[in-house]
Amino acid sequence: MAVYTEVSDDDLKAFMAGYDLGEVVGCKGIAEGVENSNYLLQTATGPYILTLYERRVNPADLPFFMDLMEHLARSGIKCPVPIHAKDGKTLRTLCGRPAAIITFLNGMWPRRAEAWHCYELGVALAELHVAGRSFPHTRKNNLSLAGWHELFEKVGNTTEQVEQGLHGLIKHELDDLAKSWPQKLPSGVIHADLFPDNIFFMSQKCSGLIDFTFACTDFLAYDLAICMNAWCFEVDGALNITKASRLFAGYESVRPLEAIEKQALPVLARGGAMRFLLTRLYDWVNTPAGALVKPKDPREYLRKLKFHRGVTGSFAYGLA
Repeated sequence: MAVYTEVSDDDLKAFMAGYDLGEVVGCKGIAEGVENSNYLLQTATGPYILTLYERRVNPADLPFFMDLMEHLARSGIKCPVPIHAKDGKTLRTLCGRPAAIITFLNGMWPRRAEAWHCYELGVALAELHVAGRSFPHTRKNNLSLAGWHELFEKVGNTTEQVEQGLHGLIKHELDDLAKSWPQKLPSGVIHADLFPDNIFFMSQKCSGLIDFTFACTDFLAYDLAICMNAWCFEVDGALNITKASRLFAGYESVRPLEAIEKQALPVLARGGAMRFLLTRLYDWVNTPAGALVKPKDPREYLRKLKFHRGVTGSFAYGLA
């Protein structure tokens, strides 16, 4: 989450007139994250999250995200749901941006992930995948192979500002991923961005998943690989195999992985590292001045990519 668009009192008042949520008593920007403008909205009926969608979000995709959250909530997944305005719509316009109000979830995201967090994450991710089986809509993953090439072309030689030789390394890796990327794995709805700040905990249990603006249809095991990248590496760049093994154990307690998914995990993990290396590179050079957000260091995912390139089997991740 972040704030790129400032909302004036008059604009907010006009927007809120379309809802039956009572008087607005507070609206404060949320600085965490990198994608959309988010505000903690306090009204007479309680707290909500107000989101203005921008940057990489295609407005045509927004109904998919809204419908998905409602479907998952009906299926028992702890996640926010969009509030319907007086006209029945969940998407409206604020400050020239598509905007929505969603319910507020209690809980805290972990500033430092522990092994038990990883187990609970695995359980929650598998439950999401199972619930997604009955979701009738699909959405292409725009940040897979083709999307990586597009991002690489956009960042161009600015990669050399981050690390010398990075441009050639990414080009070589993209070519290799195109040759080795799996073709047939179990697929369905994935979150695709389940970083620690997108899952809340209370009393050592998952209390909710948030931010579905990258959700799409793709390999389920790819979602798991993204989570391993985001949760199971220490600040020194080393994989914490205990955390990884607990992540997989939690996941398989709900949905056992197939043999072909385990075999594909190293290349899926490389792909996940490439995806965030490139998006962070893009943000590094394109985040607008004055935005209430600090771009994240892309070199973190360069280190993870290099680690995965040396992995020859899923046993290296603590997966039996």
